[in-house]
Amino acid sequence: MRSIPPLKAAAADTPSDAWDPSGGVQFLTVPDELAGQRIDNFLQARLKGVPRSRIYRILRKGEVRVNKGRVKAEYKLVAGDVVRVPPVRAAEQVSAPVAGEQLRQLVKESILYDNNGLMVINKPAGLAVHGGSGVRLGLIEVLRQMYPQSRFIELVHRLDRDTSGAIMVARKRAVLQHVQSELRNGQIGKSYLALAAGKWPRGRRLVEAPLRKNTLKSGERMVSVHPEGKPSETRFQLLERFKVATLVSAVPVTGRTHQIRVHAQFVGCPLAGDSKYTSDEVNREFRTRGLKRLFLHSASVRCTLPSGEKVHVDAPLPSELEALLKKLRKEQVC
Repeated sequence: MRSIPPLKAAAADTPSDAWDPSGGVQFLTVPDELAGQRIDNFLQARLKGVPRSRIYRILRKGEVRVNKGRVKAEYKLVAGDVVRVPPVRAAEQVSAPVAGEQLRQLVKESILYDNNGLMVINKPAGLAVHGGSGVRLGLIEVLRQMYPQSRFIELVHRLDRDTSGAIMVARKRAVLQHVQSELRNGQIGKSYLALAAGKWPRGRRLVEAPLRKNTLKSGERMVSVHPEGKPSETRFQLLERFKVATLVSAVPVTGRTHQIRVHAQFVGCPLAGDSKYTSDEVNREFRTRGLKRLFLHSASVRCTLPSGEKVHVDAPLPSELEALLKKLRKEQVC
């Protein structure tokens, strides 16, 4: 398993349209190419070094205004909107992390597709998709530093930090809007490989169980099956049986947080290496076989671009997961 290189803290270059913390209130006009971007992401790209939690706080308090009115974090900007950005005290600023050469090279080597405004990356496990919640630097920040000439780089969808595999990133606003529309309408093809502990129930191809997010006192986010949760559906296909586990393909019909992991736990077969939803006893059994991470991998993505071109990208299984499967197959023969 390739480890994620450490970050290198340094002051990032400040773009010409970034907020100057030494000044007072500023008013930024939204250009055409940024129309449709969420206000929180717009601010994050301009308030360099300001923690994401601080950005959400000034939004909640109404210190940020769009066309003189309050907006929520999910508000999508319109070309010509005038955004009021308040001053941020120097004490609340931190140096913006900069990706080191090793991390940039890892991300560069993980690019599977880059054409017509769409990028598909085989994200390594352990790399968050964006900074925030204790994570100073994520995939999207690394990409923006790698391509400083690109004015637009946004995530199309997300993957959990511990999940590896194919993730789509848009380099054009039109591509983001088109592919996300497909995503909302269930037209995007996303398939995962997962190793479920125990014997997957024969004939269990569909799991429909409502999911609800909970935040523990520690601040940890957990998801559970609950009658009052959001409707959630995952399609599973049994691929290979082992003595202690089952390799399955999982296709999420809906896109809830931790959906595949919780649905697998719901049928009695939690995923190997899952520190949130699998017992320590079960995980210890897989650690003795060399597994040091969650066995969940985004194996392929499929979408259509605004031009009508169809894109289908497969992400190779990481070497450490392939090694575990080989070990499990040998146990079958013995």
